[in-house]
Amino acid sequence: MTPSLTILLQQNPLFVFAMPEEAAASFEGRNLLFTGLGKLNAAYQLMKSIAQHRPGLIVNLGSAGSAAFAQGEIVCCTQFIQRDMDVTPLGVPLYQTPFSAIPPVLQYGLAAEGFLQGTCGSGDNFEVKHTSPAYNVVDMEAYALALVAYQEQIPFLCLKHITDGADEAAAANWQAALAQTPAKLKAAIDRLARP
Repeated sequence: MTPSLTILLQQNPLFVFAMPEEAAASFEGRNLLFTGLGKLNAAYQLMKSIAQHRPGLIVNLGSAGSAAFAQGEIVCCTQFIQRDMDVTPLGVPLYQTPFSAIPPVLQYGLAAEGFLQGTCGSGDNFEVKHTSPAYNVVDMEAYALALVAYQEQIPFLCLKHITDGADEAAAANWQAALAQTPAKLKAAIDRLARP
């Protein structure tokens, strides 16, 4: 039986960010990993970290876009899609990795009480014309991190600060809102860690 999220958060979890700017000084003194951008960097850096010290909980925190959630919201992602996986010309369903037993929607994320839940679509591009109904949060790393956590059977929590609308104004809005991300995420973690 998996311990409660509150207990897991009190046992020195691994906090995983793509960039230091998403953590800033708000997470000093914590067990941190900065992976760099994109799914390959995320998967490689997380596997390397797990090999050195296996955490009891992996917490992915960062910025994300969404056309469904308001800017400034913290969304708990419990499902993940590799949004740039498209082998449909070979008859494979969209988002499905060929010859993989893992379904297109990876359901491997802890729910956080009191937070909105979302499905995160990760891809190696900065999506600015989001229209897919399959996912409602957009980032570049969470799917890879969730997949590693799933395959390693390590509990996984993913909280995203919505910085933009995944639309044509996304780049400017993301840059303007990024400075608020560390404090918003820290407040969310503090809230969840309270007994």
